[in-house]
Amino acid sequence: MRLTLLLLTAFTCFAQSREERVAKAADALRDKLIEQRRDFHMNPELSNREVRTARVVAERLRAIGLEDIKTGVGKHGVTAILKGGKPGPVVAWRADMDALPVFSSSDKPFKSRNNGVHHACGHDAHIAIALATAELLAGIRDQIPGTVKFIFQPAEEGAPRGEEGGAALMIKEGALDSPRPAAIFGLHVWSLAPTGTVNFSSGPAMASADTFTATIRGKQVHASTPHLGIDAITVAAQCVTQLQTIRSRRIDPNESMVLSIGSIHGGNRSNIITSEVKMEGTIRTFSETTRENVRSMMKRTLAGCTAANDASFTLEFDGANYPVTVNDPKLTAESLPQMRRVLGDENIRASLPVTGAEDFSYYQKIIPGFFWFLGVRNEKLGITGAHHTPEFDLDEGALVTGLKLAANQLLDYLERHR
Repeated sequence: MRLTLLLLTAFTCFAQSREERVAKAADALRDKLIEQRRDFHMNPELSNREVRTARVVAERLRAIGLEDIKTGVGKHGVTAILKGGKPGPVVAWRADMDALPVFSSSDKPFKSRNNGVHHACGHDAHIAIALATAELLAGIRDQIPGTVKFIFQPAEEGAPRGEEGGAALMIKEGALDSPRPAAIFGLHVWSLAPTGTVNFSSGPAMASADTFTATIRGKQVHASTPHLGIDAITVAAQCVTQLQTIRSRRIDPNESMVLSIGSIHGGNRSNIITSEVKMEGTIRTFSETTRENVRSMMKRTLAGCTAANDASFTLEFDGANYPVTVNDPKLTAESLPQMRRVLGDENIRASLPVTGAEDFSYYQKIIPGFFWFLGVRNEKLGITGAHHTPEFDLDEGALVTGLKLAANQLLDYLERHR
């Protein structure tokens, strides 16, 4: 009750700007925001296994007073509606919830309790910011012209092999329906940018990601008589080299693309020439045309390389492939003035696209979306660990910054489009 009164009080001083009123309400939520982030940090869960996380999210949304709370969307996803007191459009905010199979090197009292599982990508912060945004907006719902749909998504890091999951499954199960948002926003904490800053790109913002498995097949034989067999390891080595020429010799140097082989396995004895080698890797591009061209070039390259050695191959692309994350230029341009009012011009920074991938891209294929990066690096505090590493951490001072930006961004959109 006391916190609700604080939020209402923050919004009743109409001599102040909306940004100032949001800032006061966000500051009132600071302790709760940090507490929520630490709770999720201590209890991380892997992709498609976010049972506790989803339960806690749904409980808190009910306590805040949101409506039409749906659980089990896309396995463990949660959606909820906040209806404003005035007519207006529908806008969505998405937060991902899964952690990674990474050991944590933290010695903090709120370190992970699940050995070998760590919020090493900051999704704990995304959940906490989204919940706090819902609470802040719920405290002033009578002043909101429209509806906000909150989407808490599992398995952003990719569903386990053989399972569906993530944004694609949530969309398939109705996360963008009833009501359909006109636009969607989201953020990602960013370990390369200092606290108090935001990085963004208009247009392509993050790369597509295609995971593949290439299997090279030859003929097994004793190592002393290689001429009687077909050495899959030698053929695979040639294939790896030839695949790299796609980037160096067959793609325009001005076009960004990465092809990486991350795993290669074959053989089981020193004196046996193996008949099979498996290679796994990824392709990253910023263009759907380049993406399709690279896939086609890979097939032709492997076909030629194996045929020249009387070997054969199969090439399979994993189901967890992400399209290019494309920020709608119009939505991005409309959103930037408000973000600059909150943080200042110098702290909102246009940046080159990131070669990491995000399944937020699936929402953007259906409705306009804007996805940006919240700086969480603090060298003075020793918070410099990279994403997906045991050392990853974030400056909790950035959480309130994220809350202020998220709440203002949603309010700004609704007011502009009512």
